[in-house]
Amino acid sequence: MPPVFAHGQLRLYLLAMLAEGPLHGYQVITALSERFGGTYRPSPGTVYPRLARLEEEGLVRRTDLGRKAQYELTETGREELAAHADELAALERDLAETVRALASQVRAEVTGAMAGVRAELAAAAQEARLAARGRVREDAEAAADRRRRQKQLRVECEAELNQFREQMRAVLRTAEAQGRLGTLGADTLRTMLNGALTAVEAALGR
Repeated sequence: MPPVFAHGQLRLYLLAMLAEGPLHGYQVITALSERFGGTYRPSPGTVYPRLARLEEEGLVRRTDLGRKAQYELTETGREELAAHADELAALERDLAETVRALASQVRAEVTGAMAGVRAELAAAAQEARLAARGRVREDAEAAADRRRRQKQLRVECEAELNQFREQMRAVLRTAEAQGRLGTLGADTLRTMLNGALTAVEAALGR
């Protein structure tokens, strides 16, 4: 059987698995086996040294619970995972095809198709995780676009307000210079400004 993970890929995939929650070493092995529909099960000699290396790099934290050791992602590990988001997405796509290839091999070599069916289901689950990750990224990008648009609109409105303020100041100074600024005019201005504020607050749903 050809290698399932290329150099460095298992390391990244372990970080992605631990991002979903803390796991014991045996749980990591079992979870990997389940994700591949039983067509691939890494040995303890493959998984534990890599977990130890991740701990040395400060990407995971090990907690001894009796005779078992639990591993969880550190903040540094989450930053490492985020920095390789595109690489992880490509890996997820590759693994979905790998699982299908393994499923075909199992169906050809093993009597009965049950193991192959499990692998197909694992591939579908792999693709579902990839689709979910894509939706999360799209939602984040849409939210960022909304924030940028909101900021742009605020800046434009503030520019309009500043322009109105300068124009109003010029009108008031001219009226003052000509002796036409009286109590009635000032009260009218206050009423109009309060009305404008109320209308804007209502439009913005305050």
